Amino acid sequence: MKYKLIMNGLDCANCTAKVEKAIANTEGFEEVSLVFATKSLYFRHVEDDNIIDIVQKITDTIEDGVEVSFEEHKHSEHHHCHNGECHCHDHHEHKRAKNEISKILLFCAVGIAVIALILDLLKVSEITAAILSAAAIIMSGYKVCISGVKSVIKLHIDETTLMTVAVIAAFCLGQYVEGAMVTILFGIGEMLEDKAVENSRRSIEKLANIRTDEAVIEQNGSEITVHAEDVEIGTEIIIKPFAKVPIDCIITEGKSNVDTSAITGESMPVYAEKNSELLSGMINGENLIKAKTTKRLEDSTASRIIKLVEEASTTKSKSEKLITRFASVYTPIVILISLVIAFIPPIFFGNITEWIYRGLVCLVASCPCAIVISVPLSYYSGIGAASKYGALFKGGKYLEALAKSDVIALDKTGTLTEGILTVSKIIPYKNYTEGEVLALAAAVEKNSAHPIAKAIMGKFSGTLPDMKKYNEQSGGGVSAEYDGKTVACVGIRNLKETPEDEADAYLIYDGEVIGAFILTDKVRNEADGVITKLKNLGFKKLITLTGDSKRNADKLKGELRDITDIRSGLLPEDKLRIVNELKSDAKGVCFVGDGINDAPVITAADCGFAMGLGSDAAIASADAVLTSGNLTALPKAVKIAKKTVNTAKTNIVFALCIKALVIILASLGMAAIWMGVVADTGVCMLCVLWATRILKTKV
Repeated sequence: MKYKLIMNGLDCANCTAKVEKAIANTEGFEEVSLVFATKSLYFRHVEDDNIIDIVQKITDTIEDGVEVSFEEHKHSEHHHCHNGECHCHDHHEHKRAKNEISKILLFCAVGIAVIALILDLLKVSEITAAILSAAAIIMSGYKVCISGVKSVIKLHIDETTLMTVAVIAAFCLGQYVEGAMVTILFGIGEMLEDKAVENSRRSIEKLANIRTDEAVIEQNGSEITVHAEDVEIGTEIIIKPFAKVPIDCIITEGKSNVDTSAITGESMPVYAEKNSELLSGMINGENLIKAKTTKRLEDSTASRIIKLVEEASTTKSKSEKLITRFASVYTPIVILISLVIAFIPPIFFGNITEWIYRGLVCLVASCPCAIVISVPLSYYSGIGAASKYGALFKGGKYLEALAKSDVIALDKTGTLTEGILTVSKIIPYKNYTEGEVLALAAAVEKNSAHPIAKAIMGKFSGTLPDMKKYNEQSGGGVSAEYDGKTVACVGIRNLKETPEDEADAYLIYDGEVIGAFILTDKVRNEADGVITKLKNLGFKKLITLTGDSKRNADKLKGELRDITDIRSGLLPEDKLRIVNELKSDAKGVCFVGDGINDAPVITAADCGFAMGLGSDAAIASADAVLTSGNLTALPKAVKIAKKTVNTAKTNIVFALCIKALVIILASLGMAAIWMGVVADTGVCMLCVLWATRILKTKV
């Protein structure tokens, strides 16, 4: 079964990668993904009541102070703690108290270190300066030293190990005050870094806070508040002014303007009245309304969005996977470089003390945390930012694919057009009347969900002729038996001979064409503007792939000026073939479709978009979903994807350049240990802040 656990207290990004690797390498664990941004661990494992204990033991071998639980520590009656005991409040209070003590000790260490620095500069008393420096080191760096020693015992090298070695060595070299300043700078940097990471986590959590877990129902003449998960389908709920819609429902009484931005990304309120559908996560306007639920809480739209956003972090981009592998070899290499700098040059130039000091600077600067934290955080922030605008990505992998793509293919019906076909003309043949042709066509199409079938059924009113042996084939039309003869409604490509008129559907009775239907479909209001924006964003090819007639395709081309090519009369397998051909000559190919008939081609594209949350098939086959059911969010998603990838690359280059600069300066004797600390915690903090700014992206 699939598990999701929370790793409370996991504050080291480098350790996160090690914990993830250790769990993934343990027999029985599959599809392991540990997300530092949310402290969430996802994996598959056979059902086991002791799964928390198993994960806890693995984690303890790498990182102390991490508490594994099924849910994040929230002190509520819905919280389930291990072994039936809840220590959430005590846990938070204890952690808060420890943090306060650490801050007080850090500030005291600063004062003591300043005194030690003055004594050292004035050459008053070296012994006093050493004692004061030692006190400052203990007060500001005791946690680092303890963690460093534990890491050495566990044969793991992390930033605490490097810092501990550096401080001890600096003290042994007589650099007492500098050793104290290093631990203080590291402590301040860690505090600011933790603050930045925690703020980013809170921002990300807000994105998932679109659902309310309470619903108001009427019972025995009075209103009562109940847990939304206990509300059954068909229950009438009361949605008060400015309250969130708890569960997908249909209005039975009242009317209001509804804020749909959390679900669709649309900024303008939508007017809703009796029989209007409301999705969970929407916010009611100024009027009280009553509605009947159509789904349970776990199946409602907000729950599905939250689940998609949470699980998106498990599908990692190539950059994230590369950084994980990079971190595993980067630190040992830099440690080796530090050892070479410390002990090889003295053989030729002497002055071992000076060269050991230079090696220590390299050692302190070597931790890869800035990259390990900021790259995954960039992608997770990008996924969150896109979700605010109505584009749900199933992982950083697809965000990255969209950013590099230079070709986009779009379905026509239901994607570029509204998908609501209407019959504009009926052409009867063989002495049949329009009414007879329409009646037979409606009867044969009555069980089909195809847009053409809906259009024909919408045109007909009356009693349908009785038919049997219904059959429908994808791309092959529908057929049935009537009076012992076959009736079929098909497209032009299914006709054996060229028809008298070019139409969208033809009715065949007993092997002869007896009628034709011409249908119209309105182009979406936003389609032309969206296509132009996509062209301006760097897509060199914008292609429409449709099963519709050439006549309708040409008409669409006239309305959408920036479409570069339209291919008509296509079967699903034709679309699949064309997309695969496009992929051979492109950086990446995206496809946007309705997610049902287009499922194969959506799956084949580098990034496949489905229109709307209405279809489970759409969500299952797509890499991303446009929740609003229109194209408005598409260019916004492209901008966010490009910004996300650029941010991740910028952080990688910036962090590596700063570290490389410090290492070069250190090898030349031009860098102090404090510069190594800045290259570690300072750069990490800047990279985290740069990554999380994506959450505030305005597009």
